[in-house]
Amino acid sequence: MARLLPDPKGTPFTFCYLLLLVATTLLTEFGDPEVVGRWLAGSSTDVQNLSKEPLFVLVASAMFYNGPLLAPVAFGFVFALTGLERRVGGWRTAAVFVAGHVLATLATQLTVAAAVALDHLPESSLSRLDYGISCGVLACAGALAGVLRVVWARWLLLGALATLVVADLVTLKDPVTDWSHLLALLTGIALWLPLRRYQRQGSAAHPHPA
Repeated sequence: MARLLPDPKGTPFTFCYLLLLVATTLLTEFGDPEVVGRWLAGSSTDVQNLSKEPLFVLVASAMFYNGPLLAPVAFGFVFALTGLERRVGGWRTAAVFVAGHVLATLATQLTVAAAVALDHLPESSLSRLDYGISCGVLACAGALAGVLRVVWARWLLLGALATLVVADLVTLKDPVTDWSHLLALLTGIALWLPLRRYQRQGSAAHPHPA
């Protein structure tokens, strides 16, 4: 059970990132609503912010998540990133997270910008609040499925993730978020080959768990 949870020695990236998320979540929960509102608006990866400060908002938007401290995405973060980091290391886990977060965000927001330009969406869509860690988490979870050594566990995890994403796409309560989740999951799956190559090379200091 202990290996499912992050620790500063075995999974430093996940552990430090989790501490950051706990701190920012507490600030959003108990901070001054006006200040928090300005902070979230300035960190949002909407089209307007991306066109002005793309690097800043891509980083800032991943510093907290949308929900309470014990939200489902928080548990997903802990288990997905811890599991992946124990198998491929902190730098590769960070790279997977960033790839999912950045690629899914840019793809969906560029689509929004194009839709507004073609008058398919109102101009208010350009400043729609968008932040959180869900895309990075889904990318890491998708990548984790590919490096699990137990075949049935791999496909069980992938099936659960696919069911979750497809169910959201069927209802399309939040099209931008729902499509970004699909893209993030596909990003994680696309990274199976290099991550498996790393495993085969035996670069890790200790044998990988299942």
